[in-house]
Amino acid sequence: MATRYTKDHEWVRVDGELAVVGISEHAQEQLGDIVFVELPEPGRALKQGDQAAVVESVKAASDIYAPISGEVVEKNSALEDNPALVNESAEDAAWFFKLRPADPKELDVLMDAEAYRAFVETLT
Repeated sequence: MATRYTKDHEWVRVDGELAVVGISEHAQEQLGDIVFVELPEPGRALKQGDQAAVVESVKAASDIYAPISGEVVEKNSALEDNPALVNESAEDAAWFFKLRPADPKELDVLMDAEAYRAFVETLT
């Protein structure tokens, strides 16, 4: 499945039975140099819209929200050791966590890449 986006600039991509979550390229550009990432622990149940993680940059701290509901099954520990990876590869290697989706239909309300690009253009 293609990547889907939220209005809070999270992305989610279904990979087999799991959903991979991170922040968009636009979000990392707005944040600037990322210096700290706090990720959810495996086993944590999240509902769509729940605060799931925290990203801190030299400019600000931002909450990261769950784009869909599910149980966290893995976190990207590489980000805890190297938060700047978010600046280098926001929509690939710098994923935040993986979860087992509770309701795949929640993906239907999220934006596809084209709709997200159009949304970001309205912000400038």
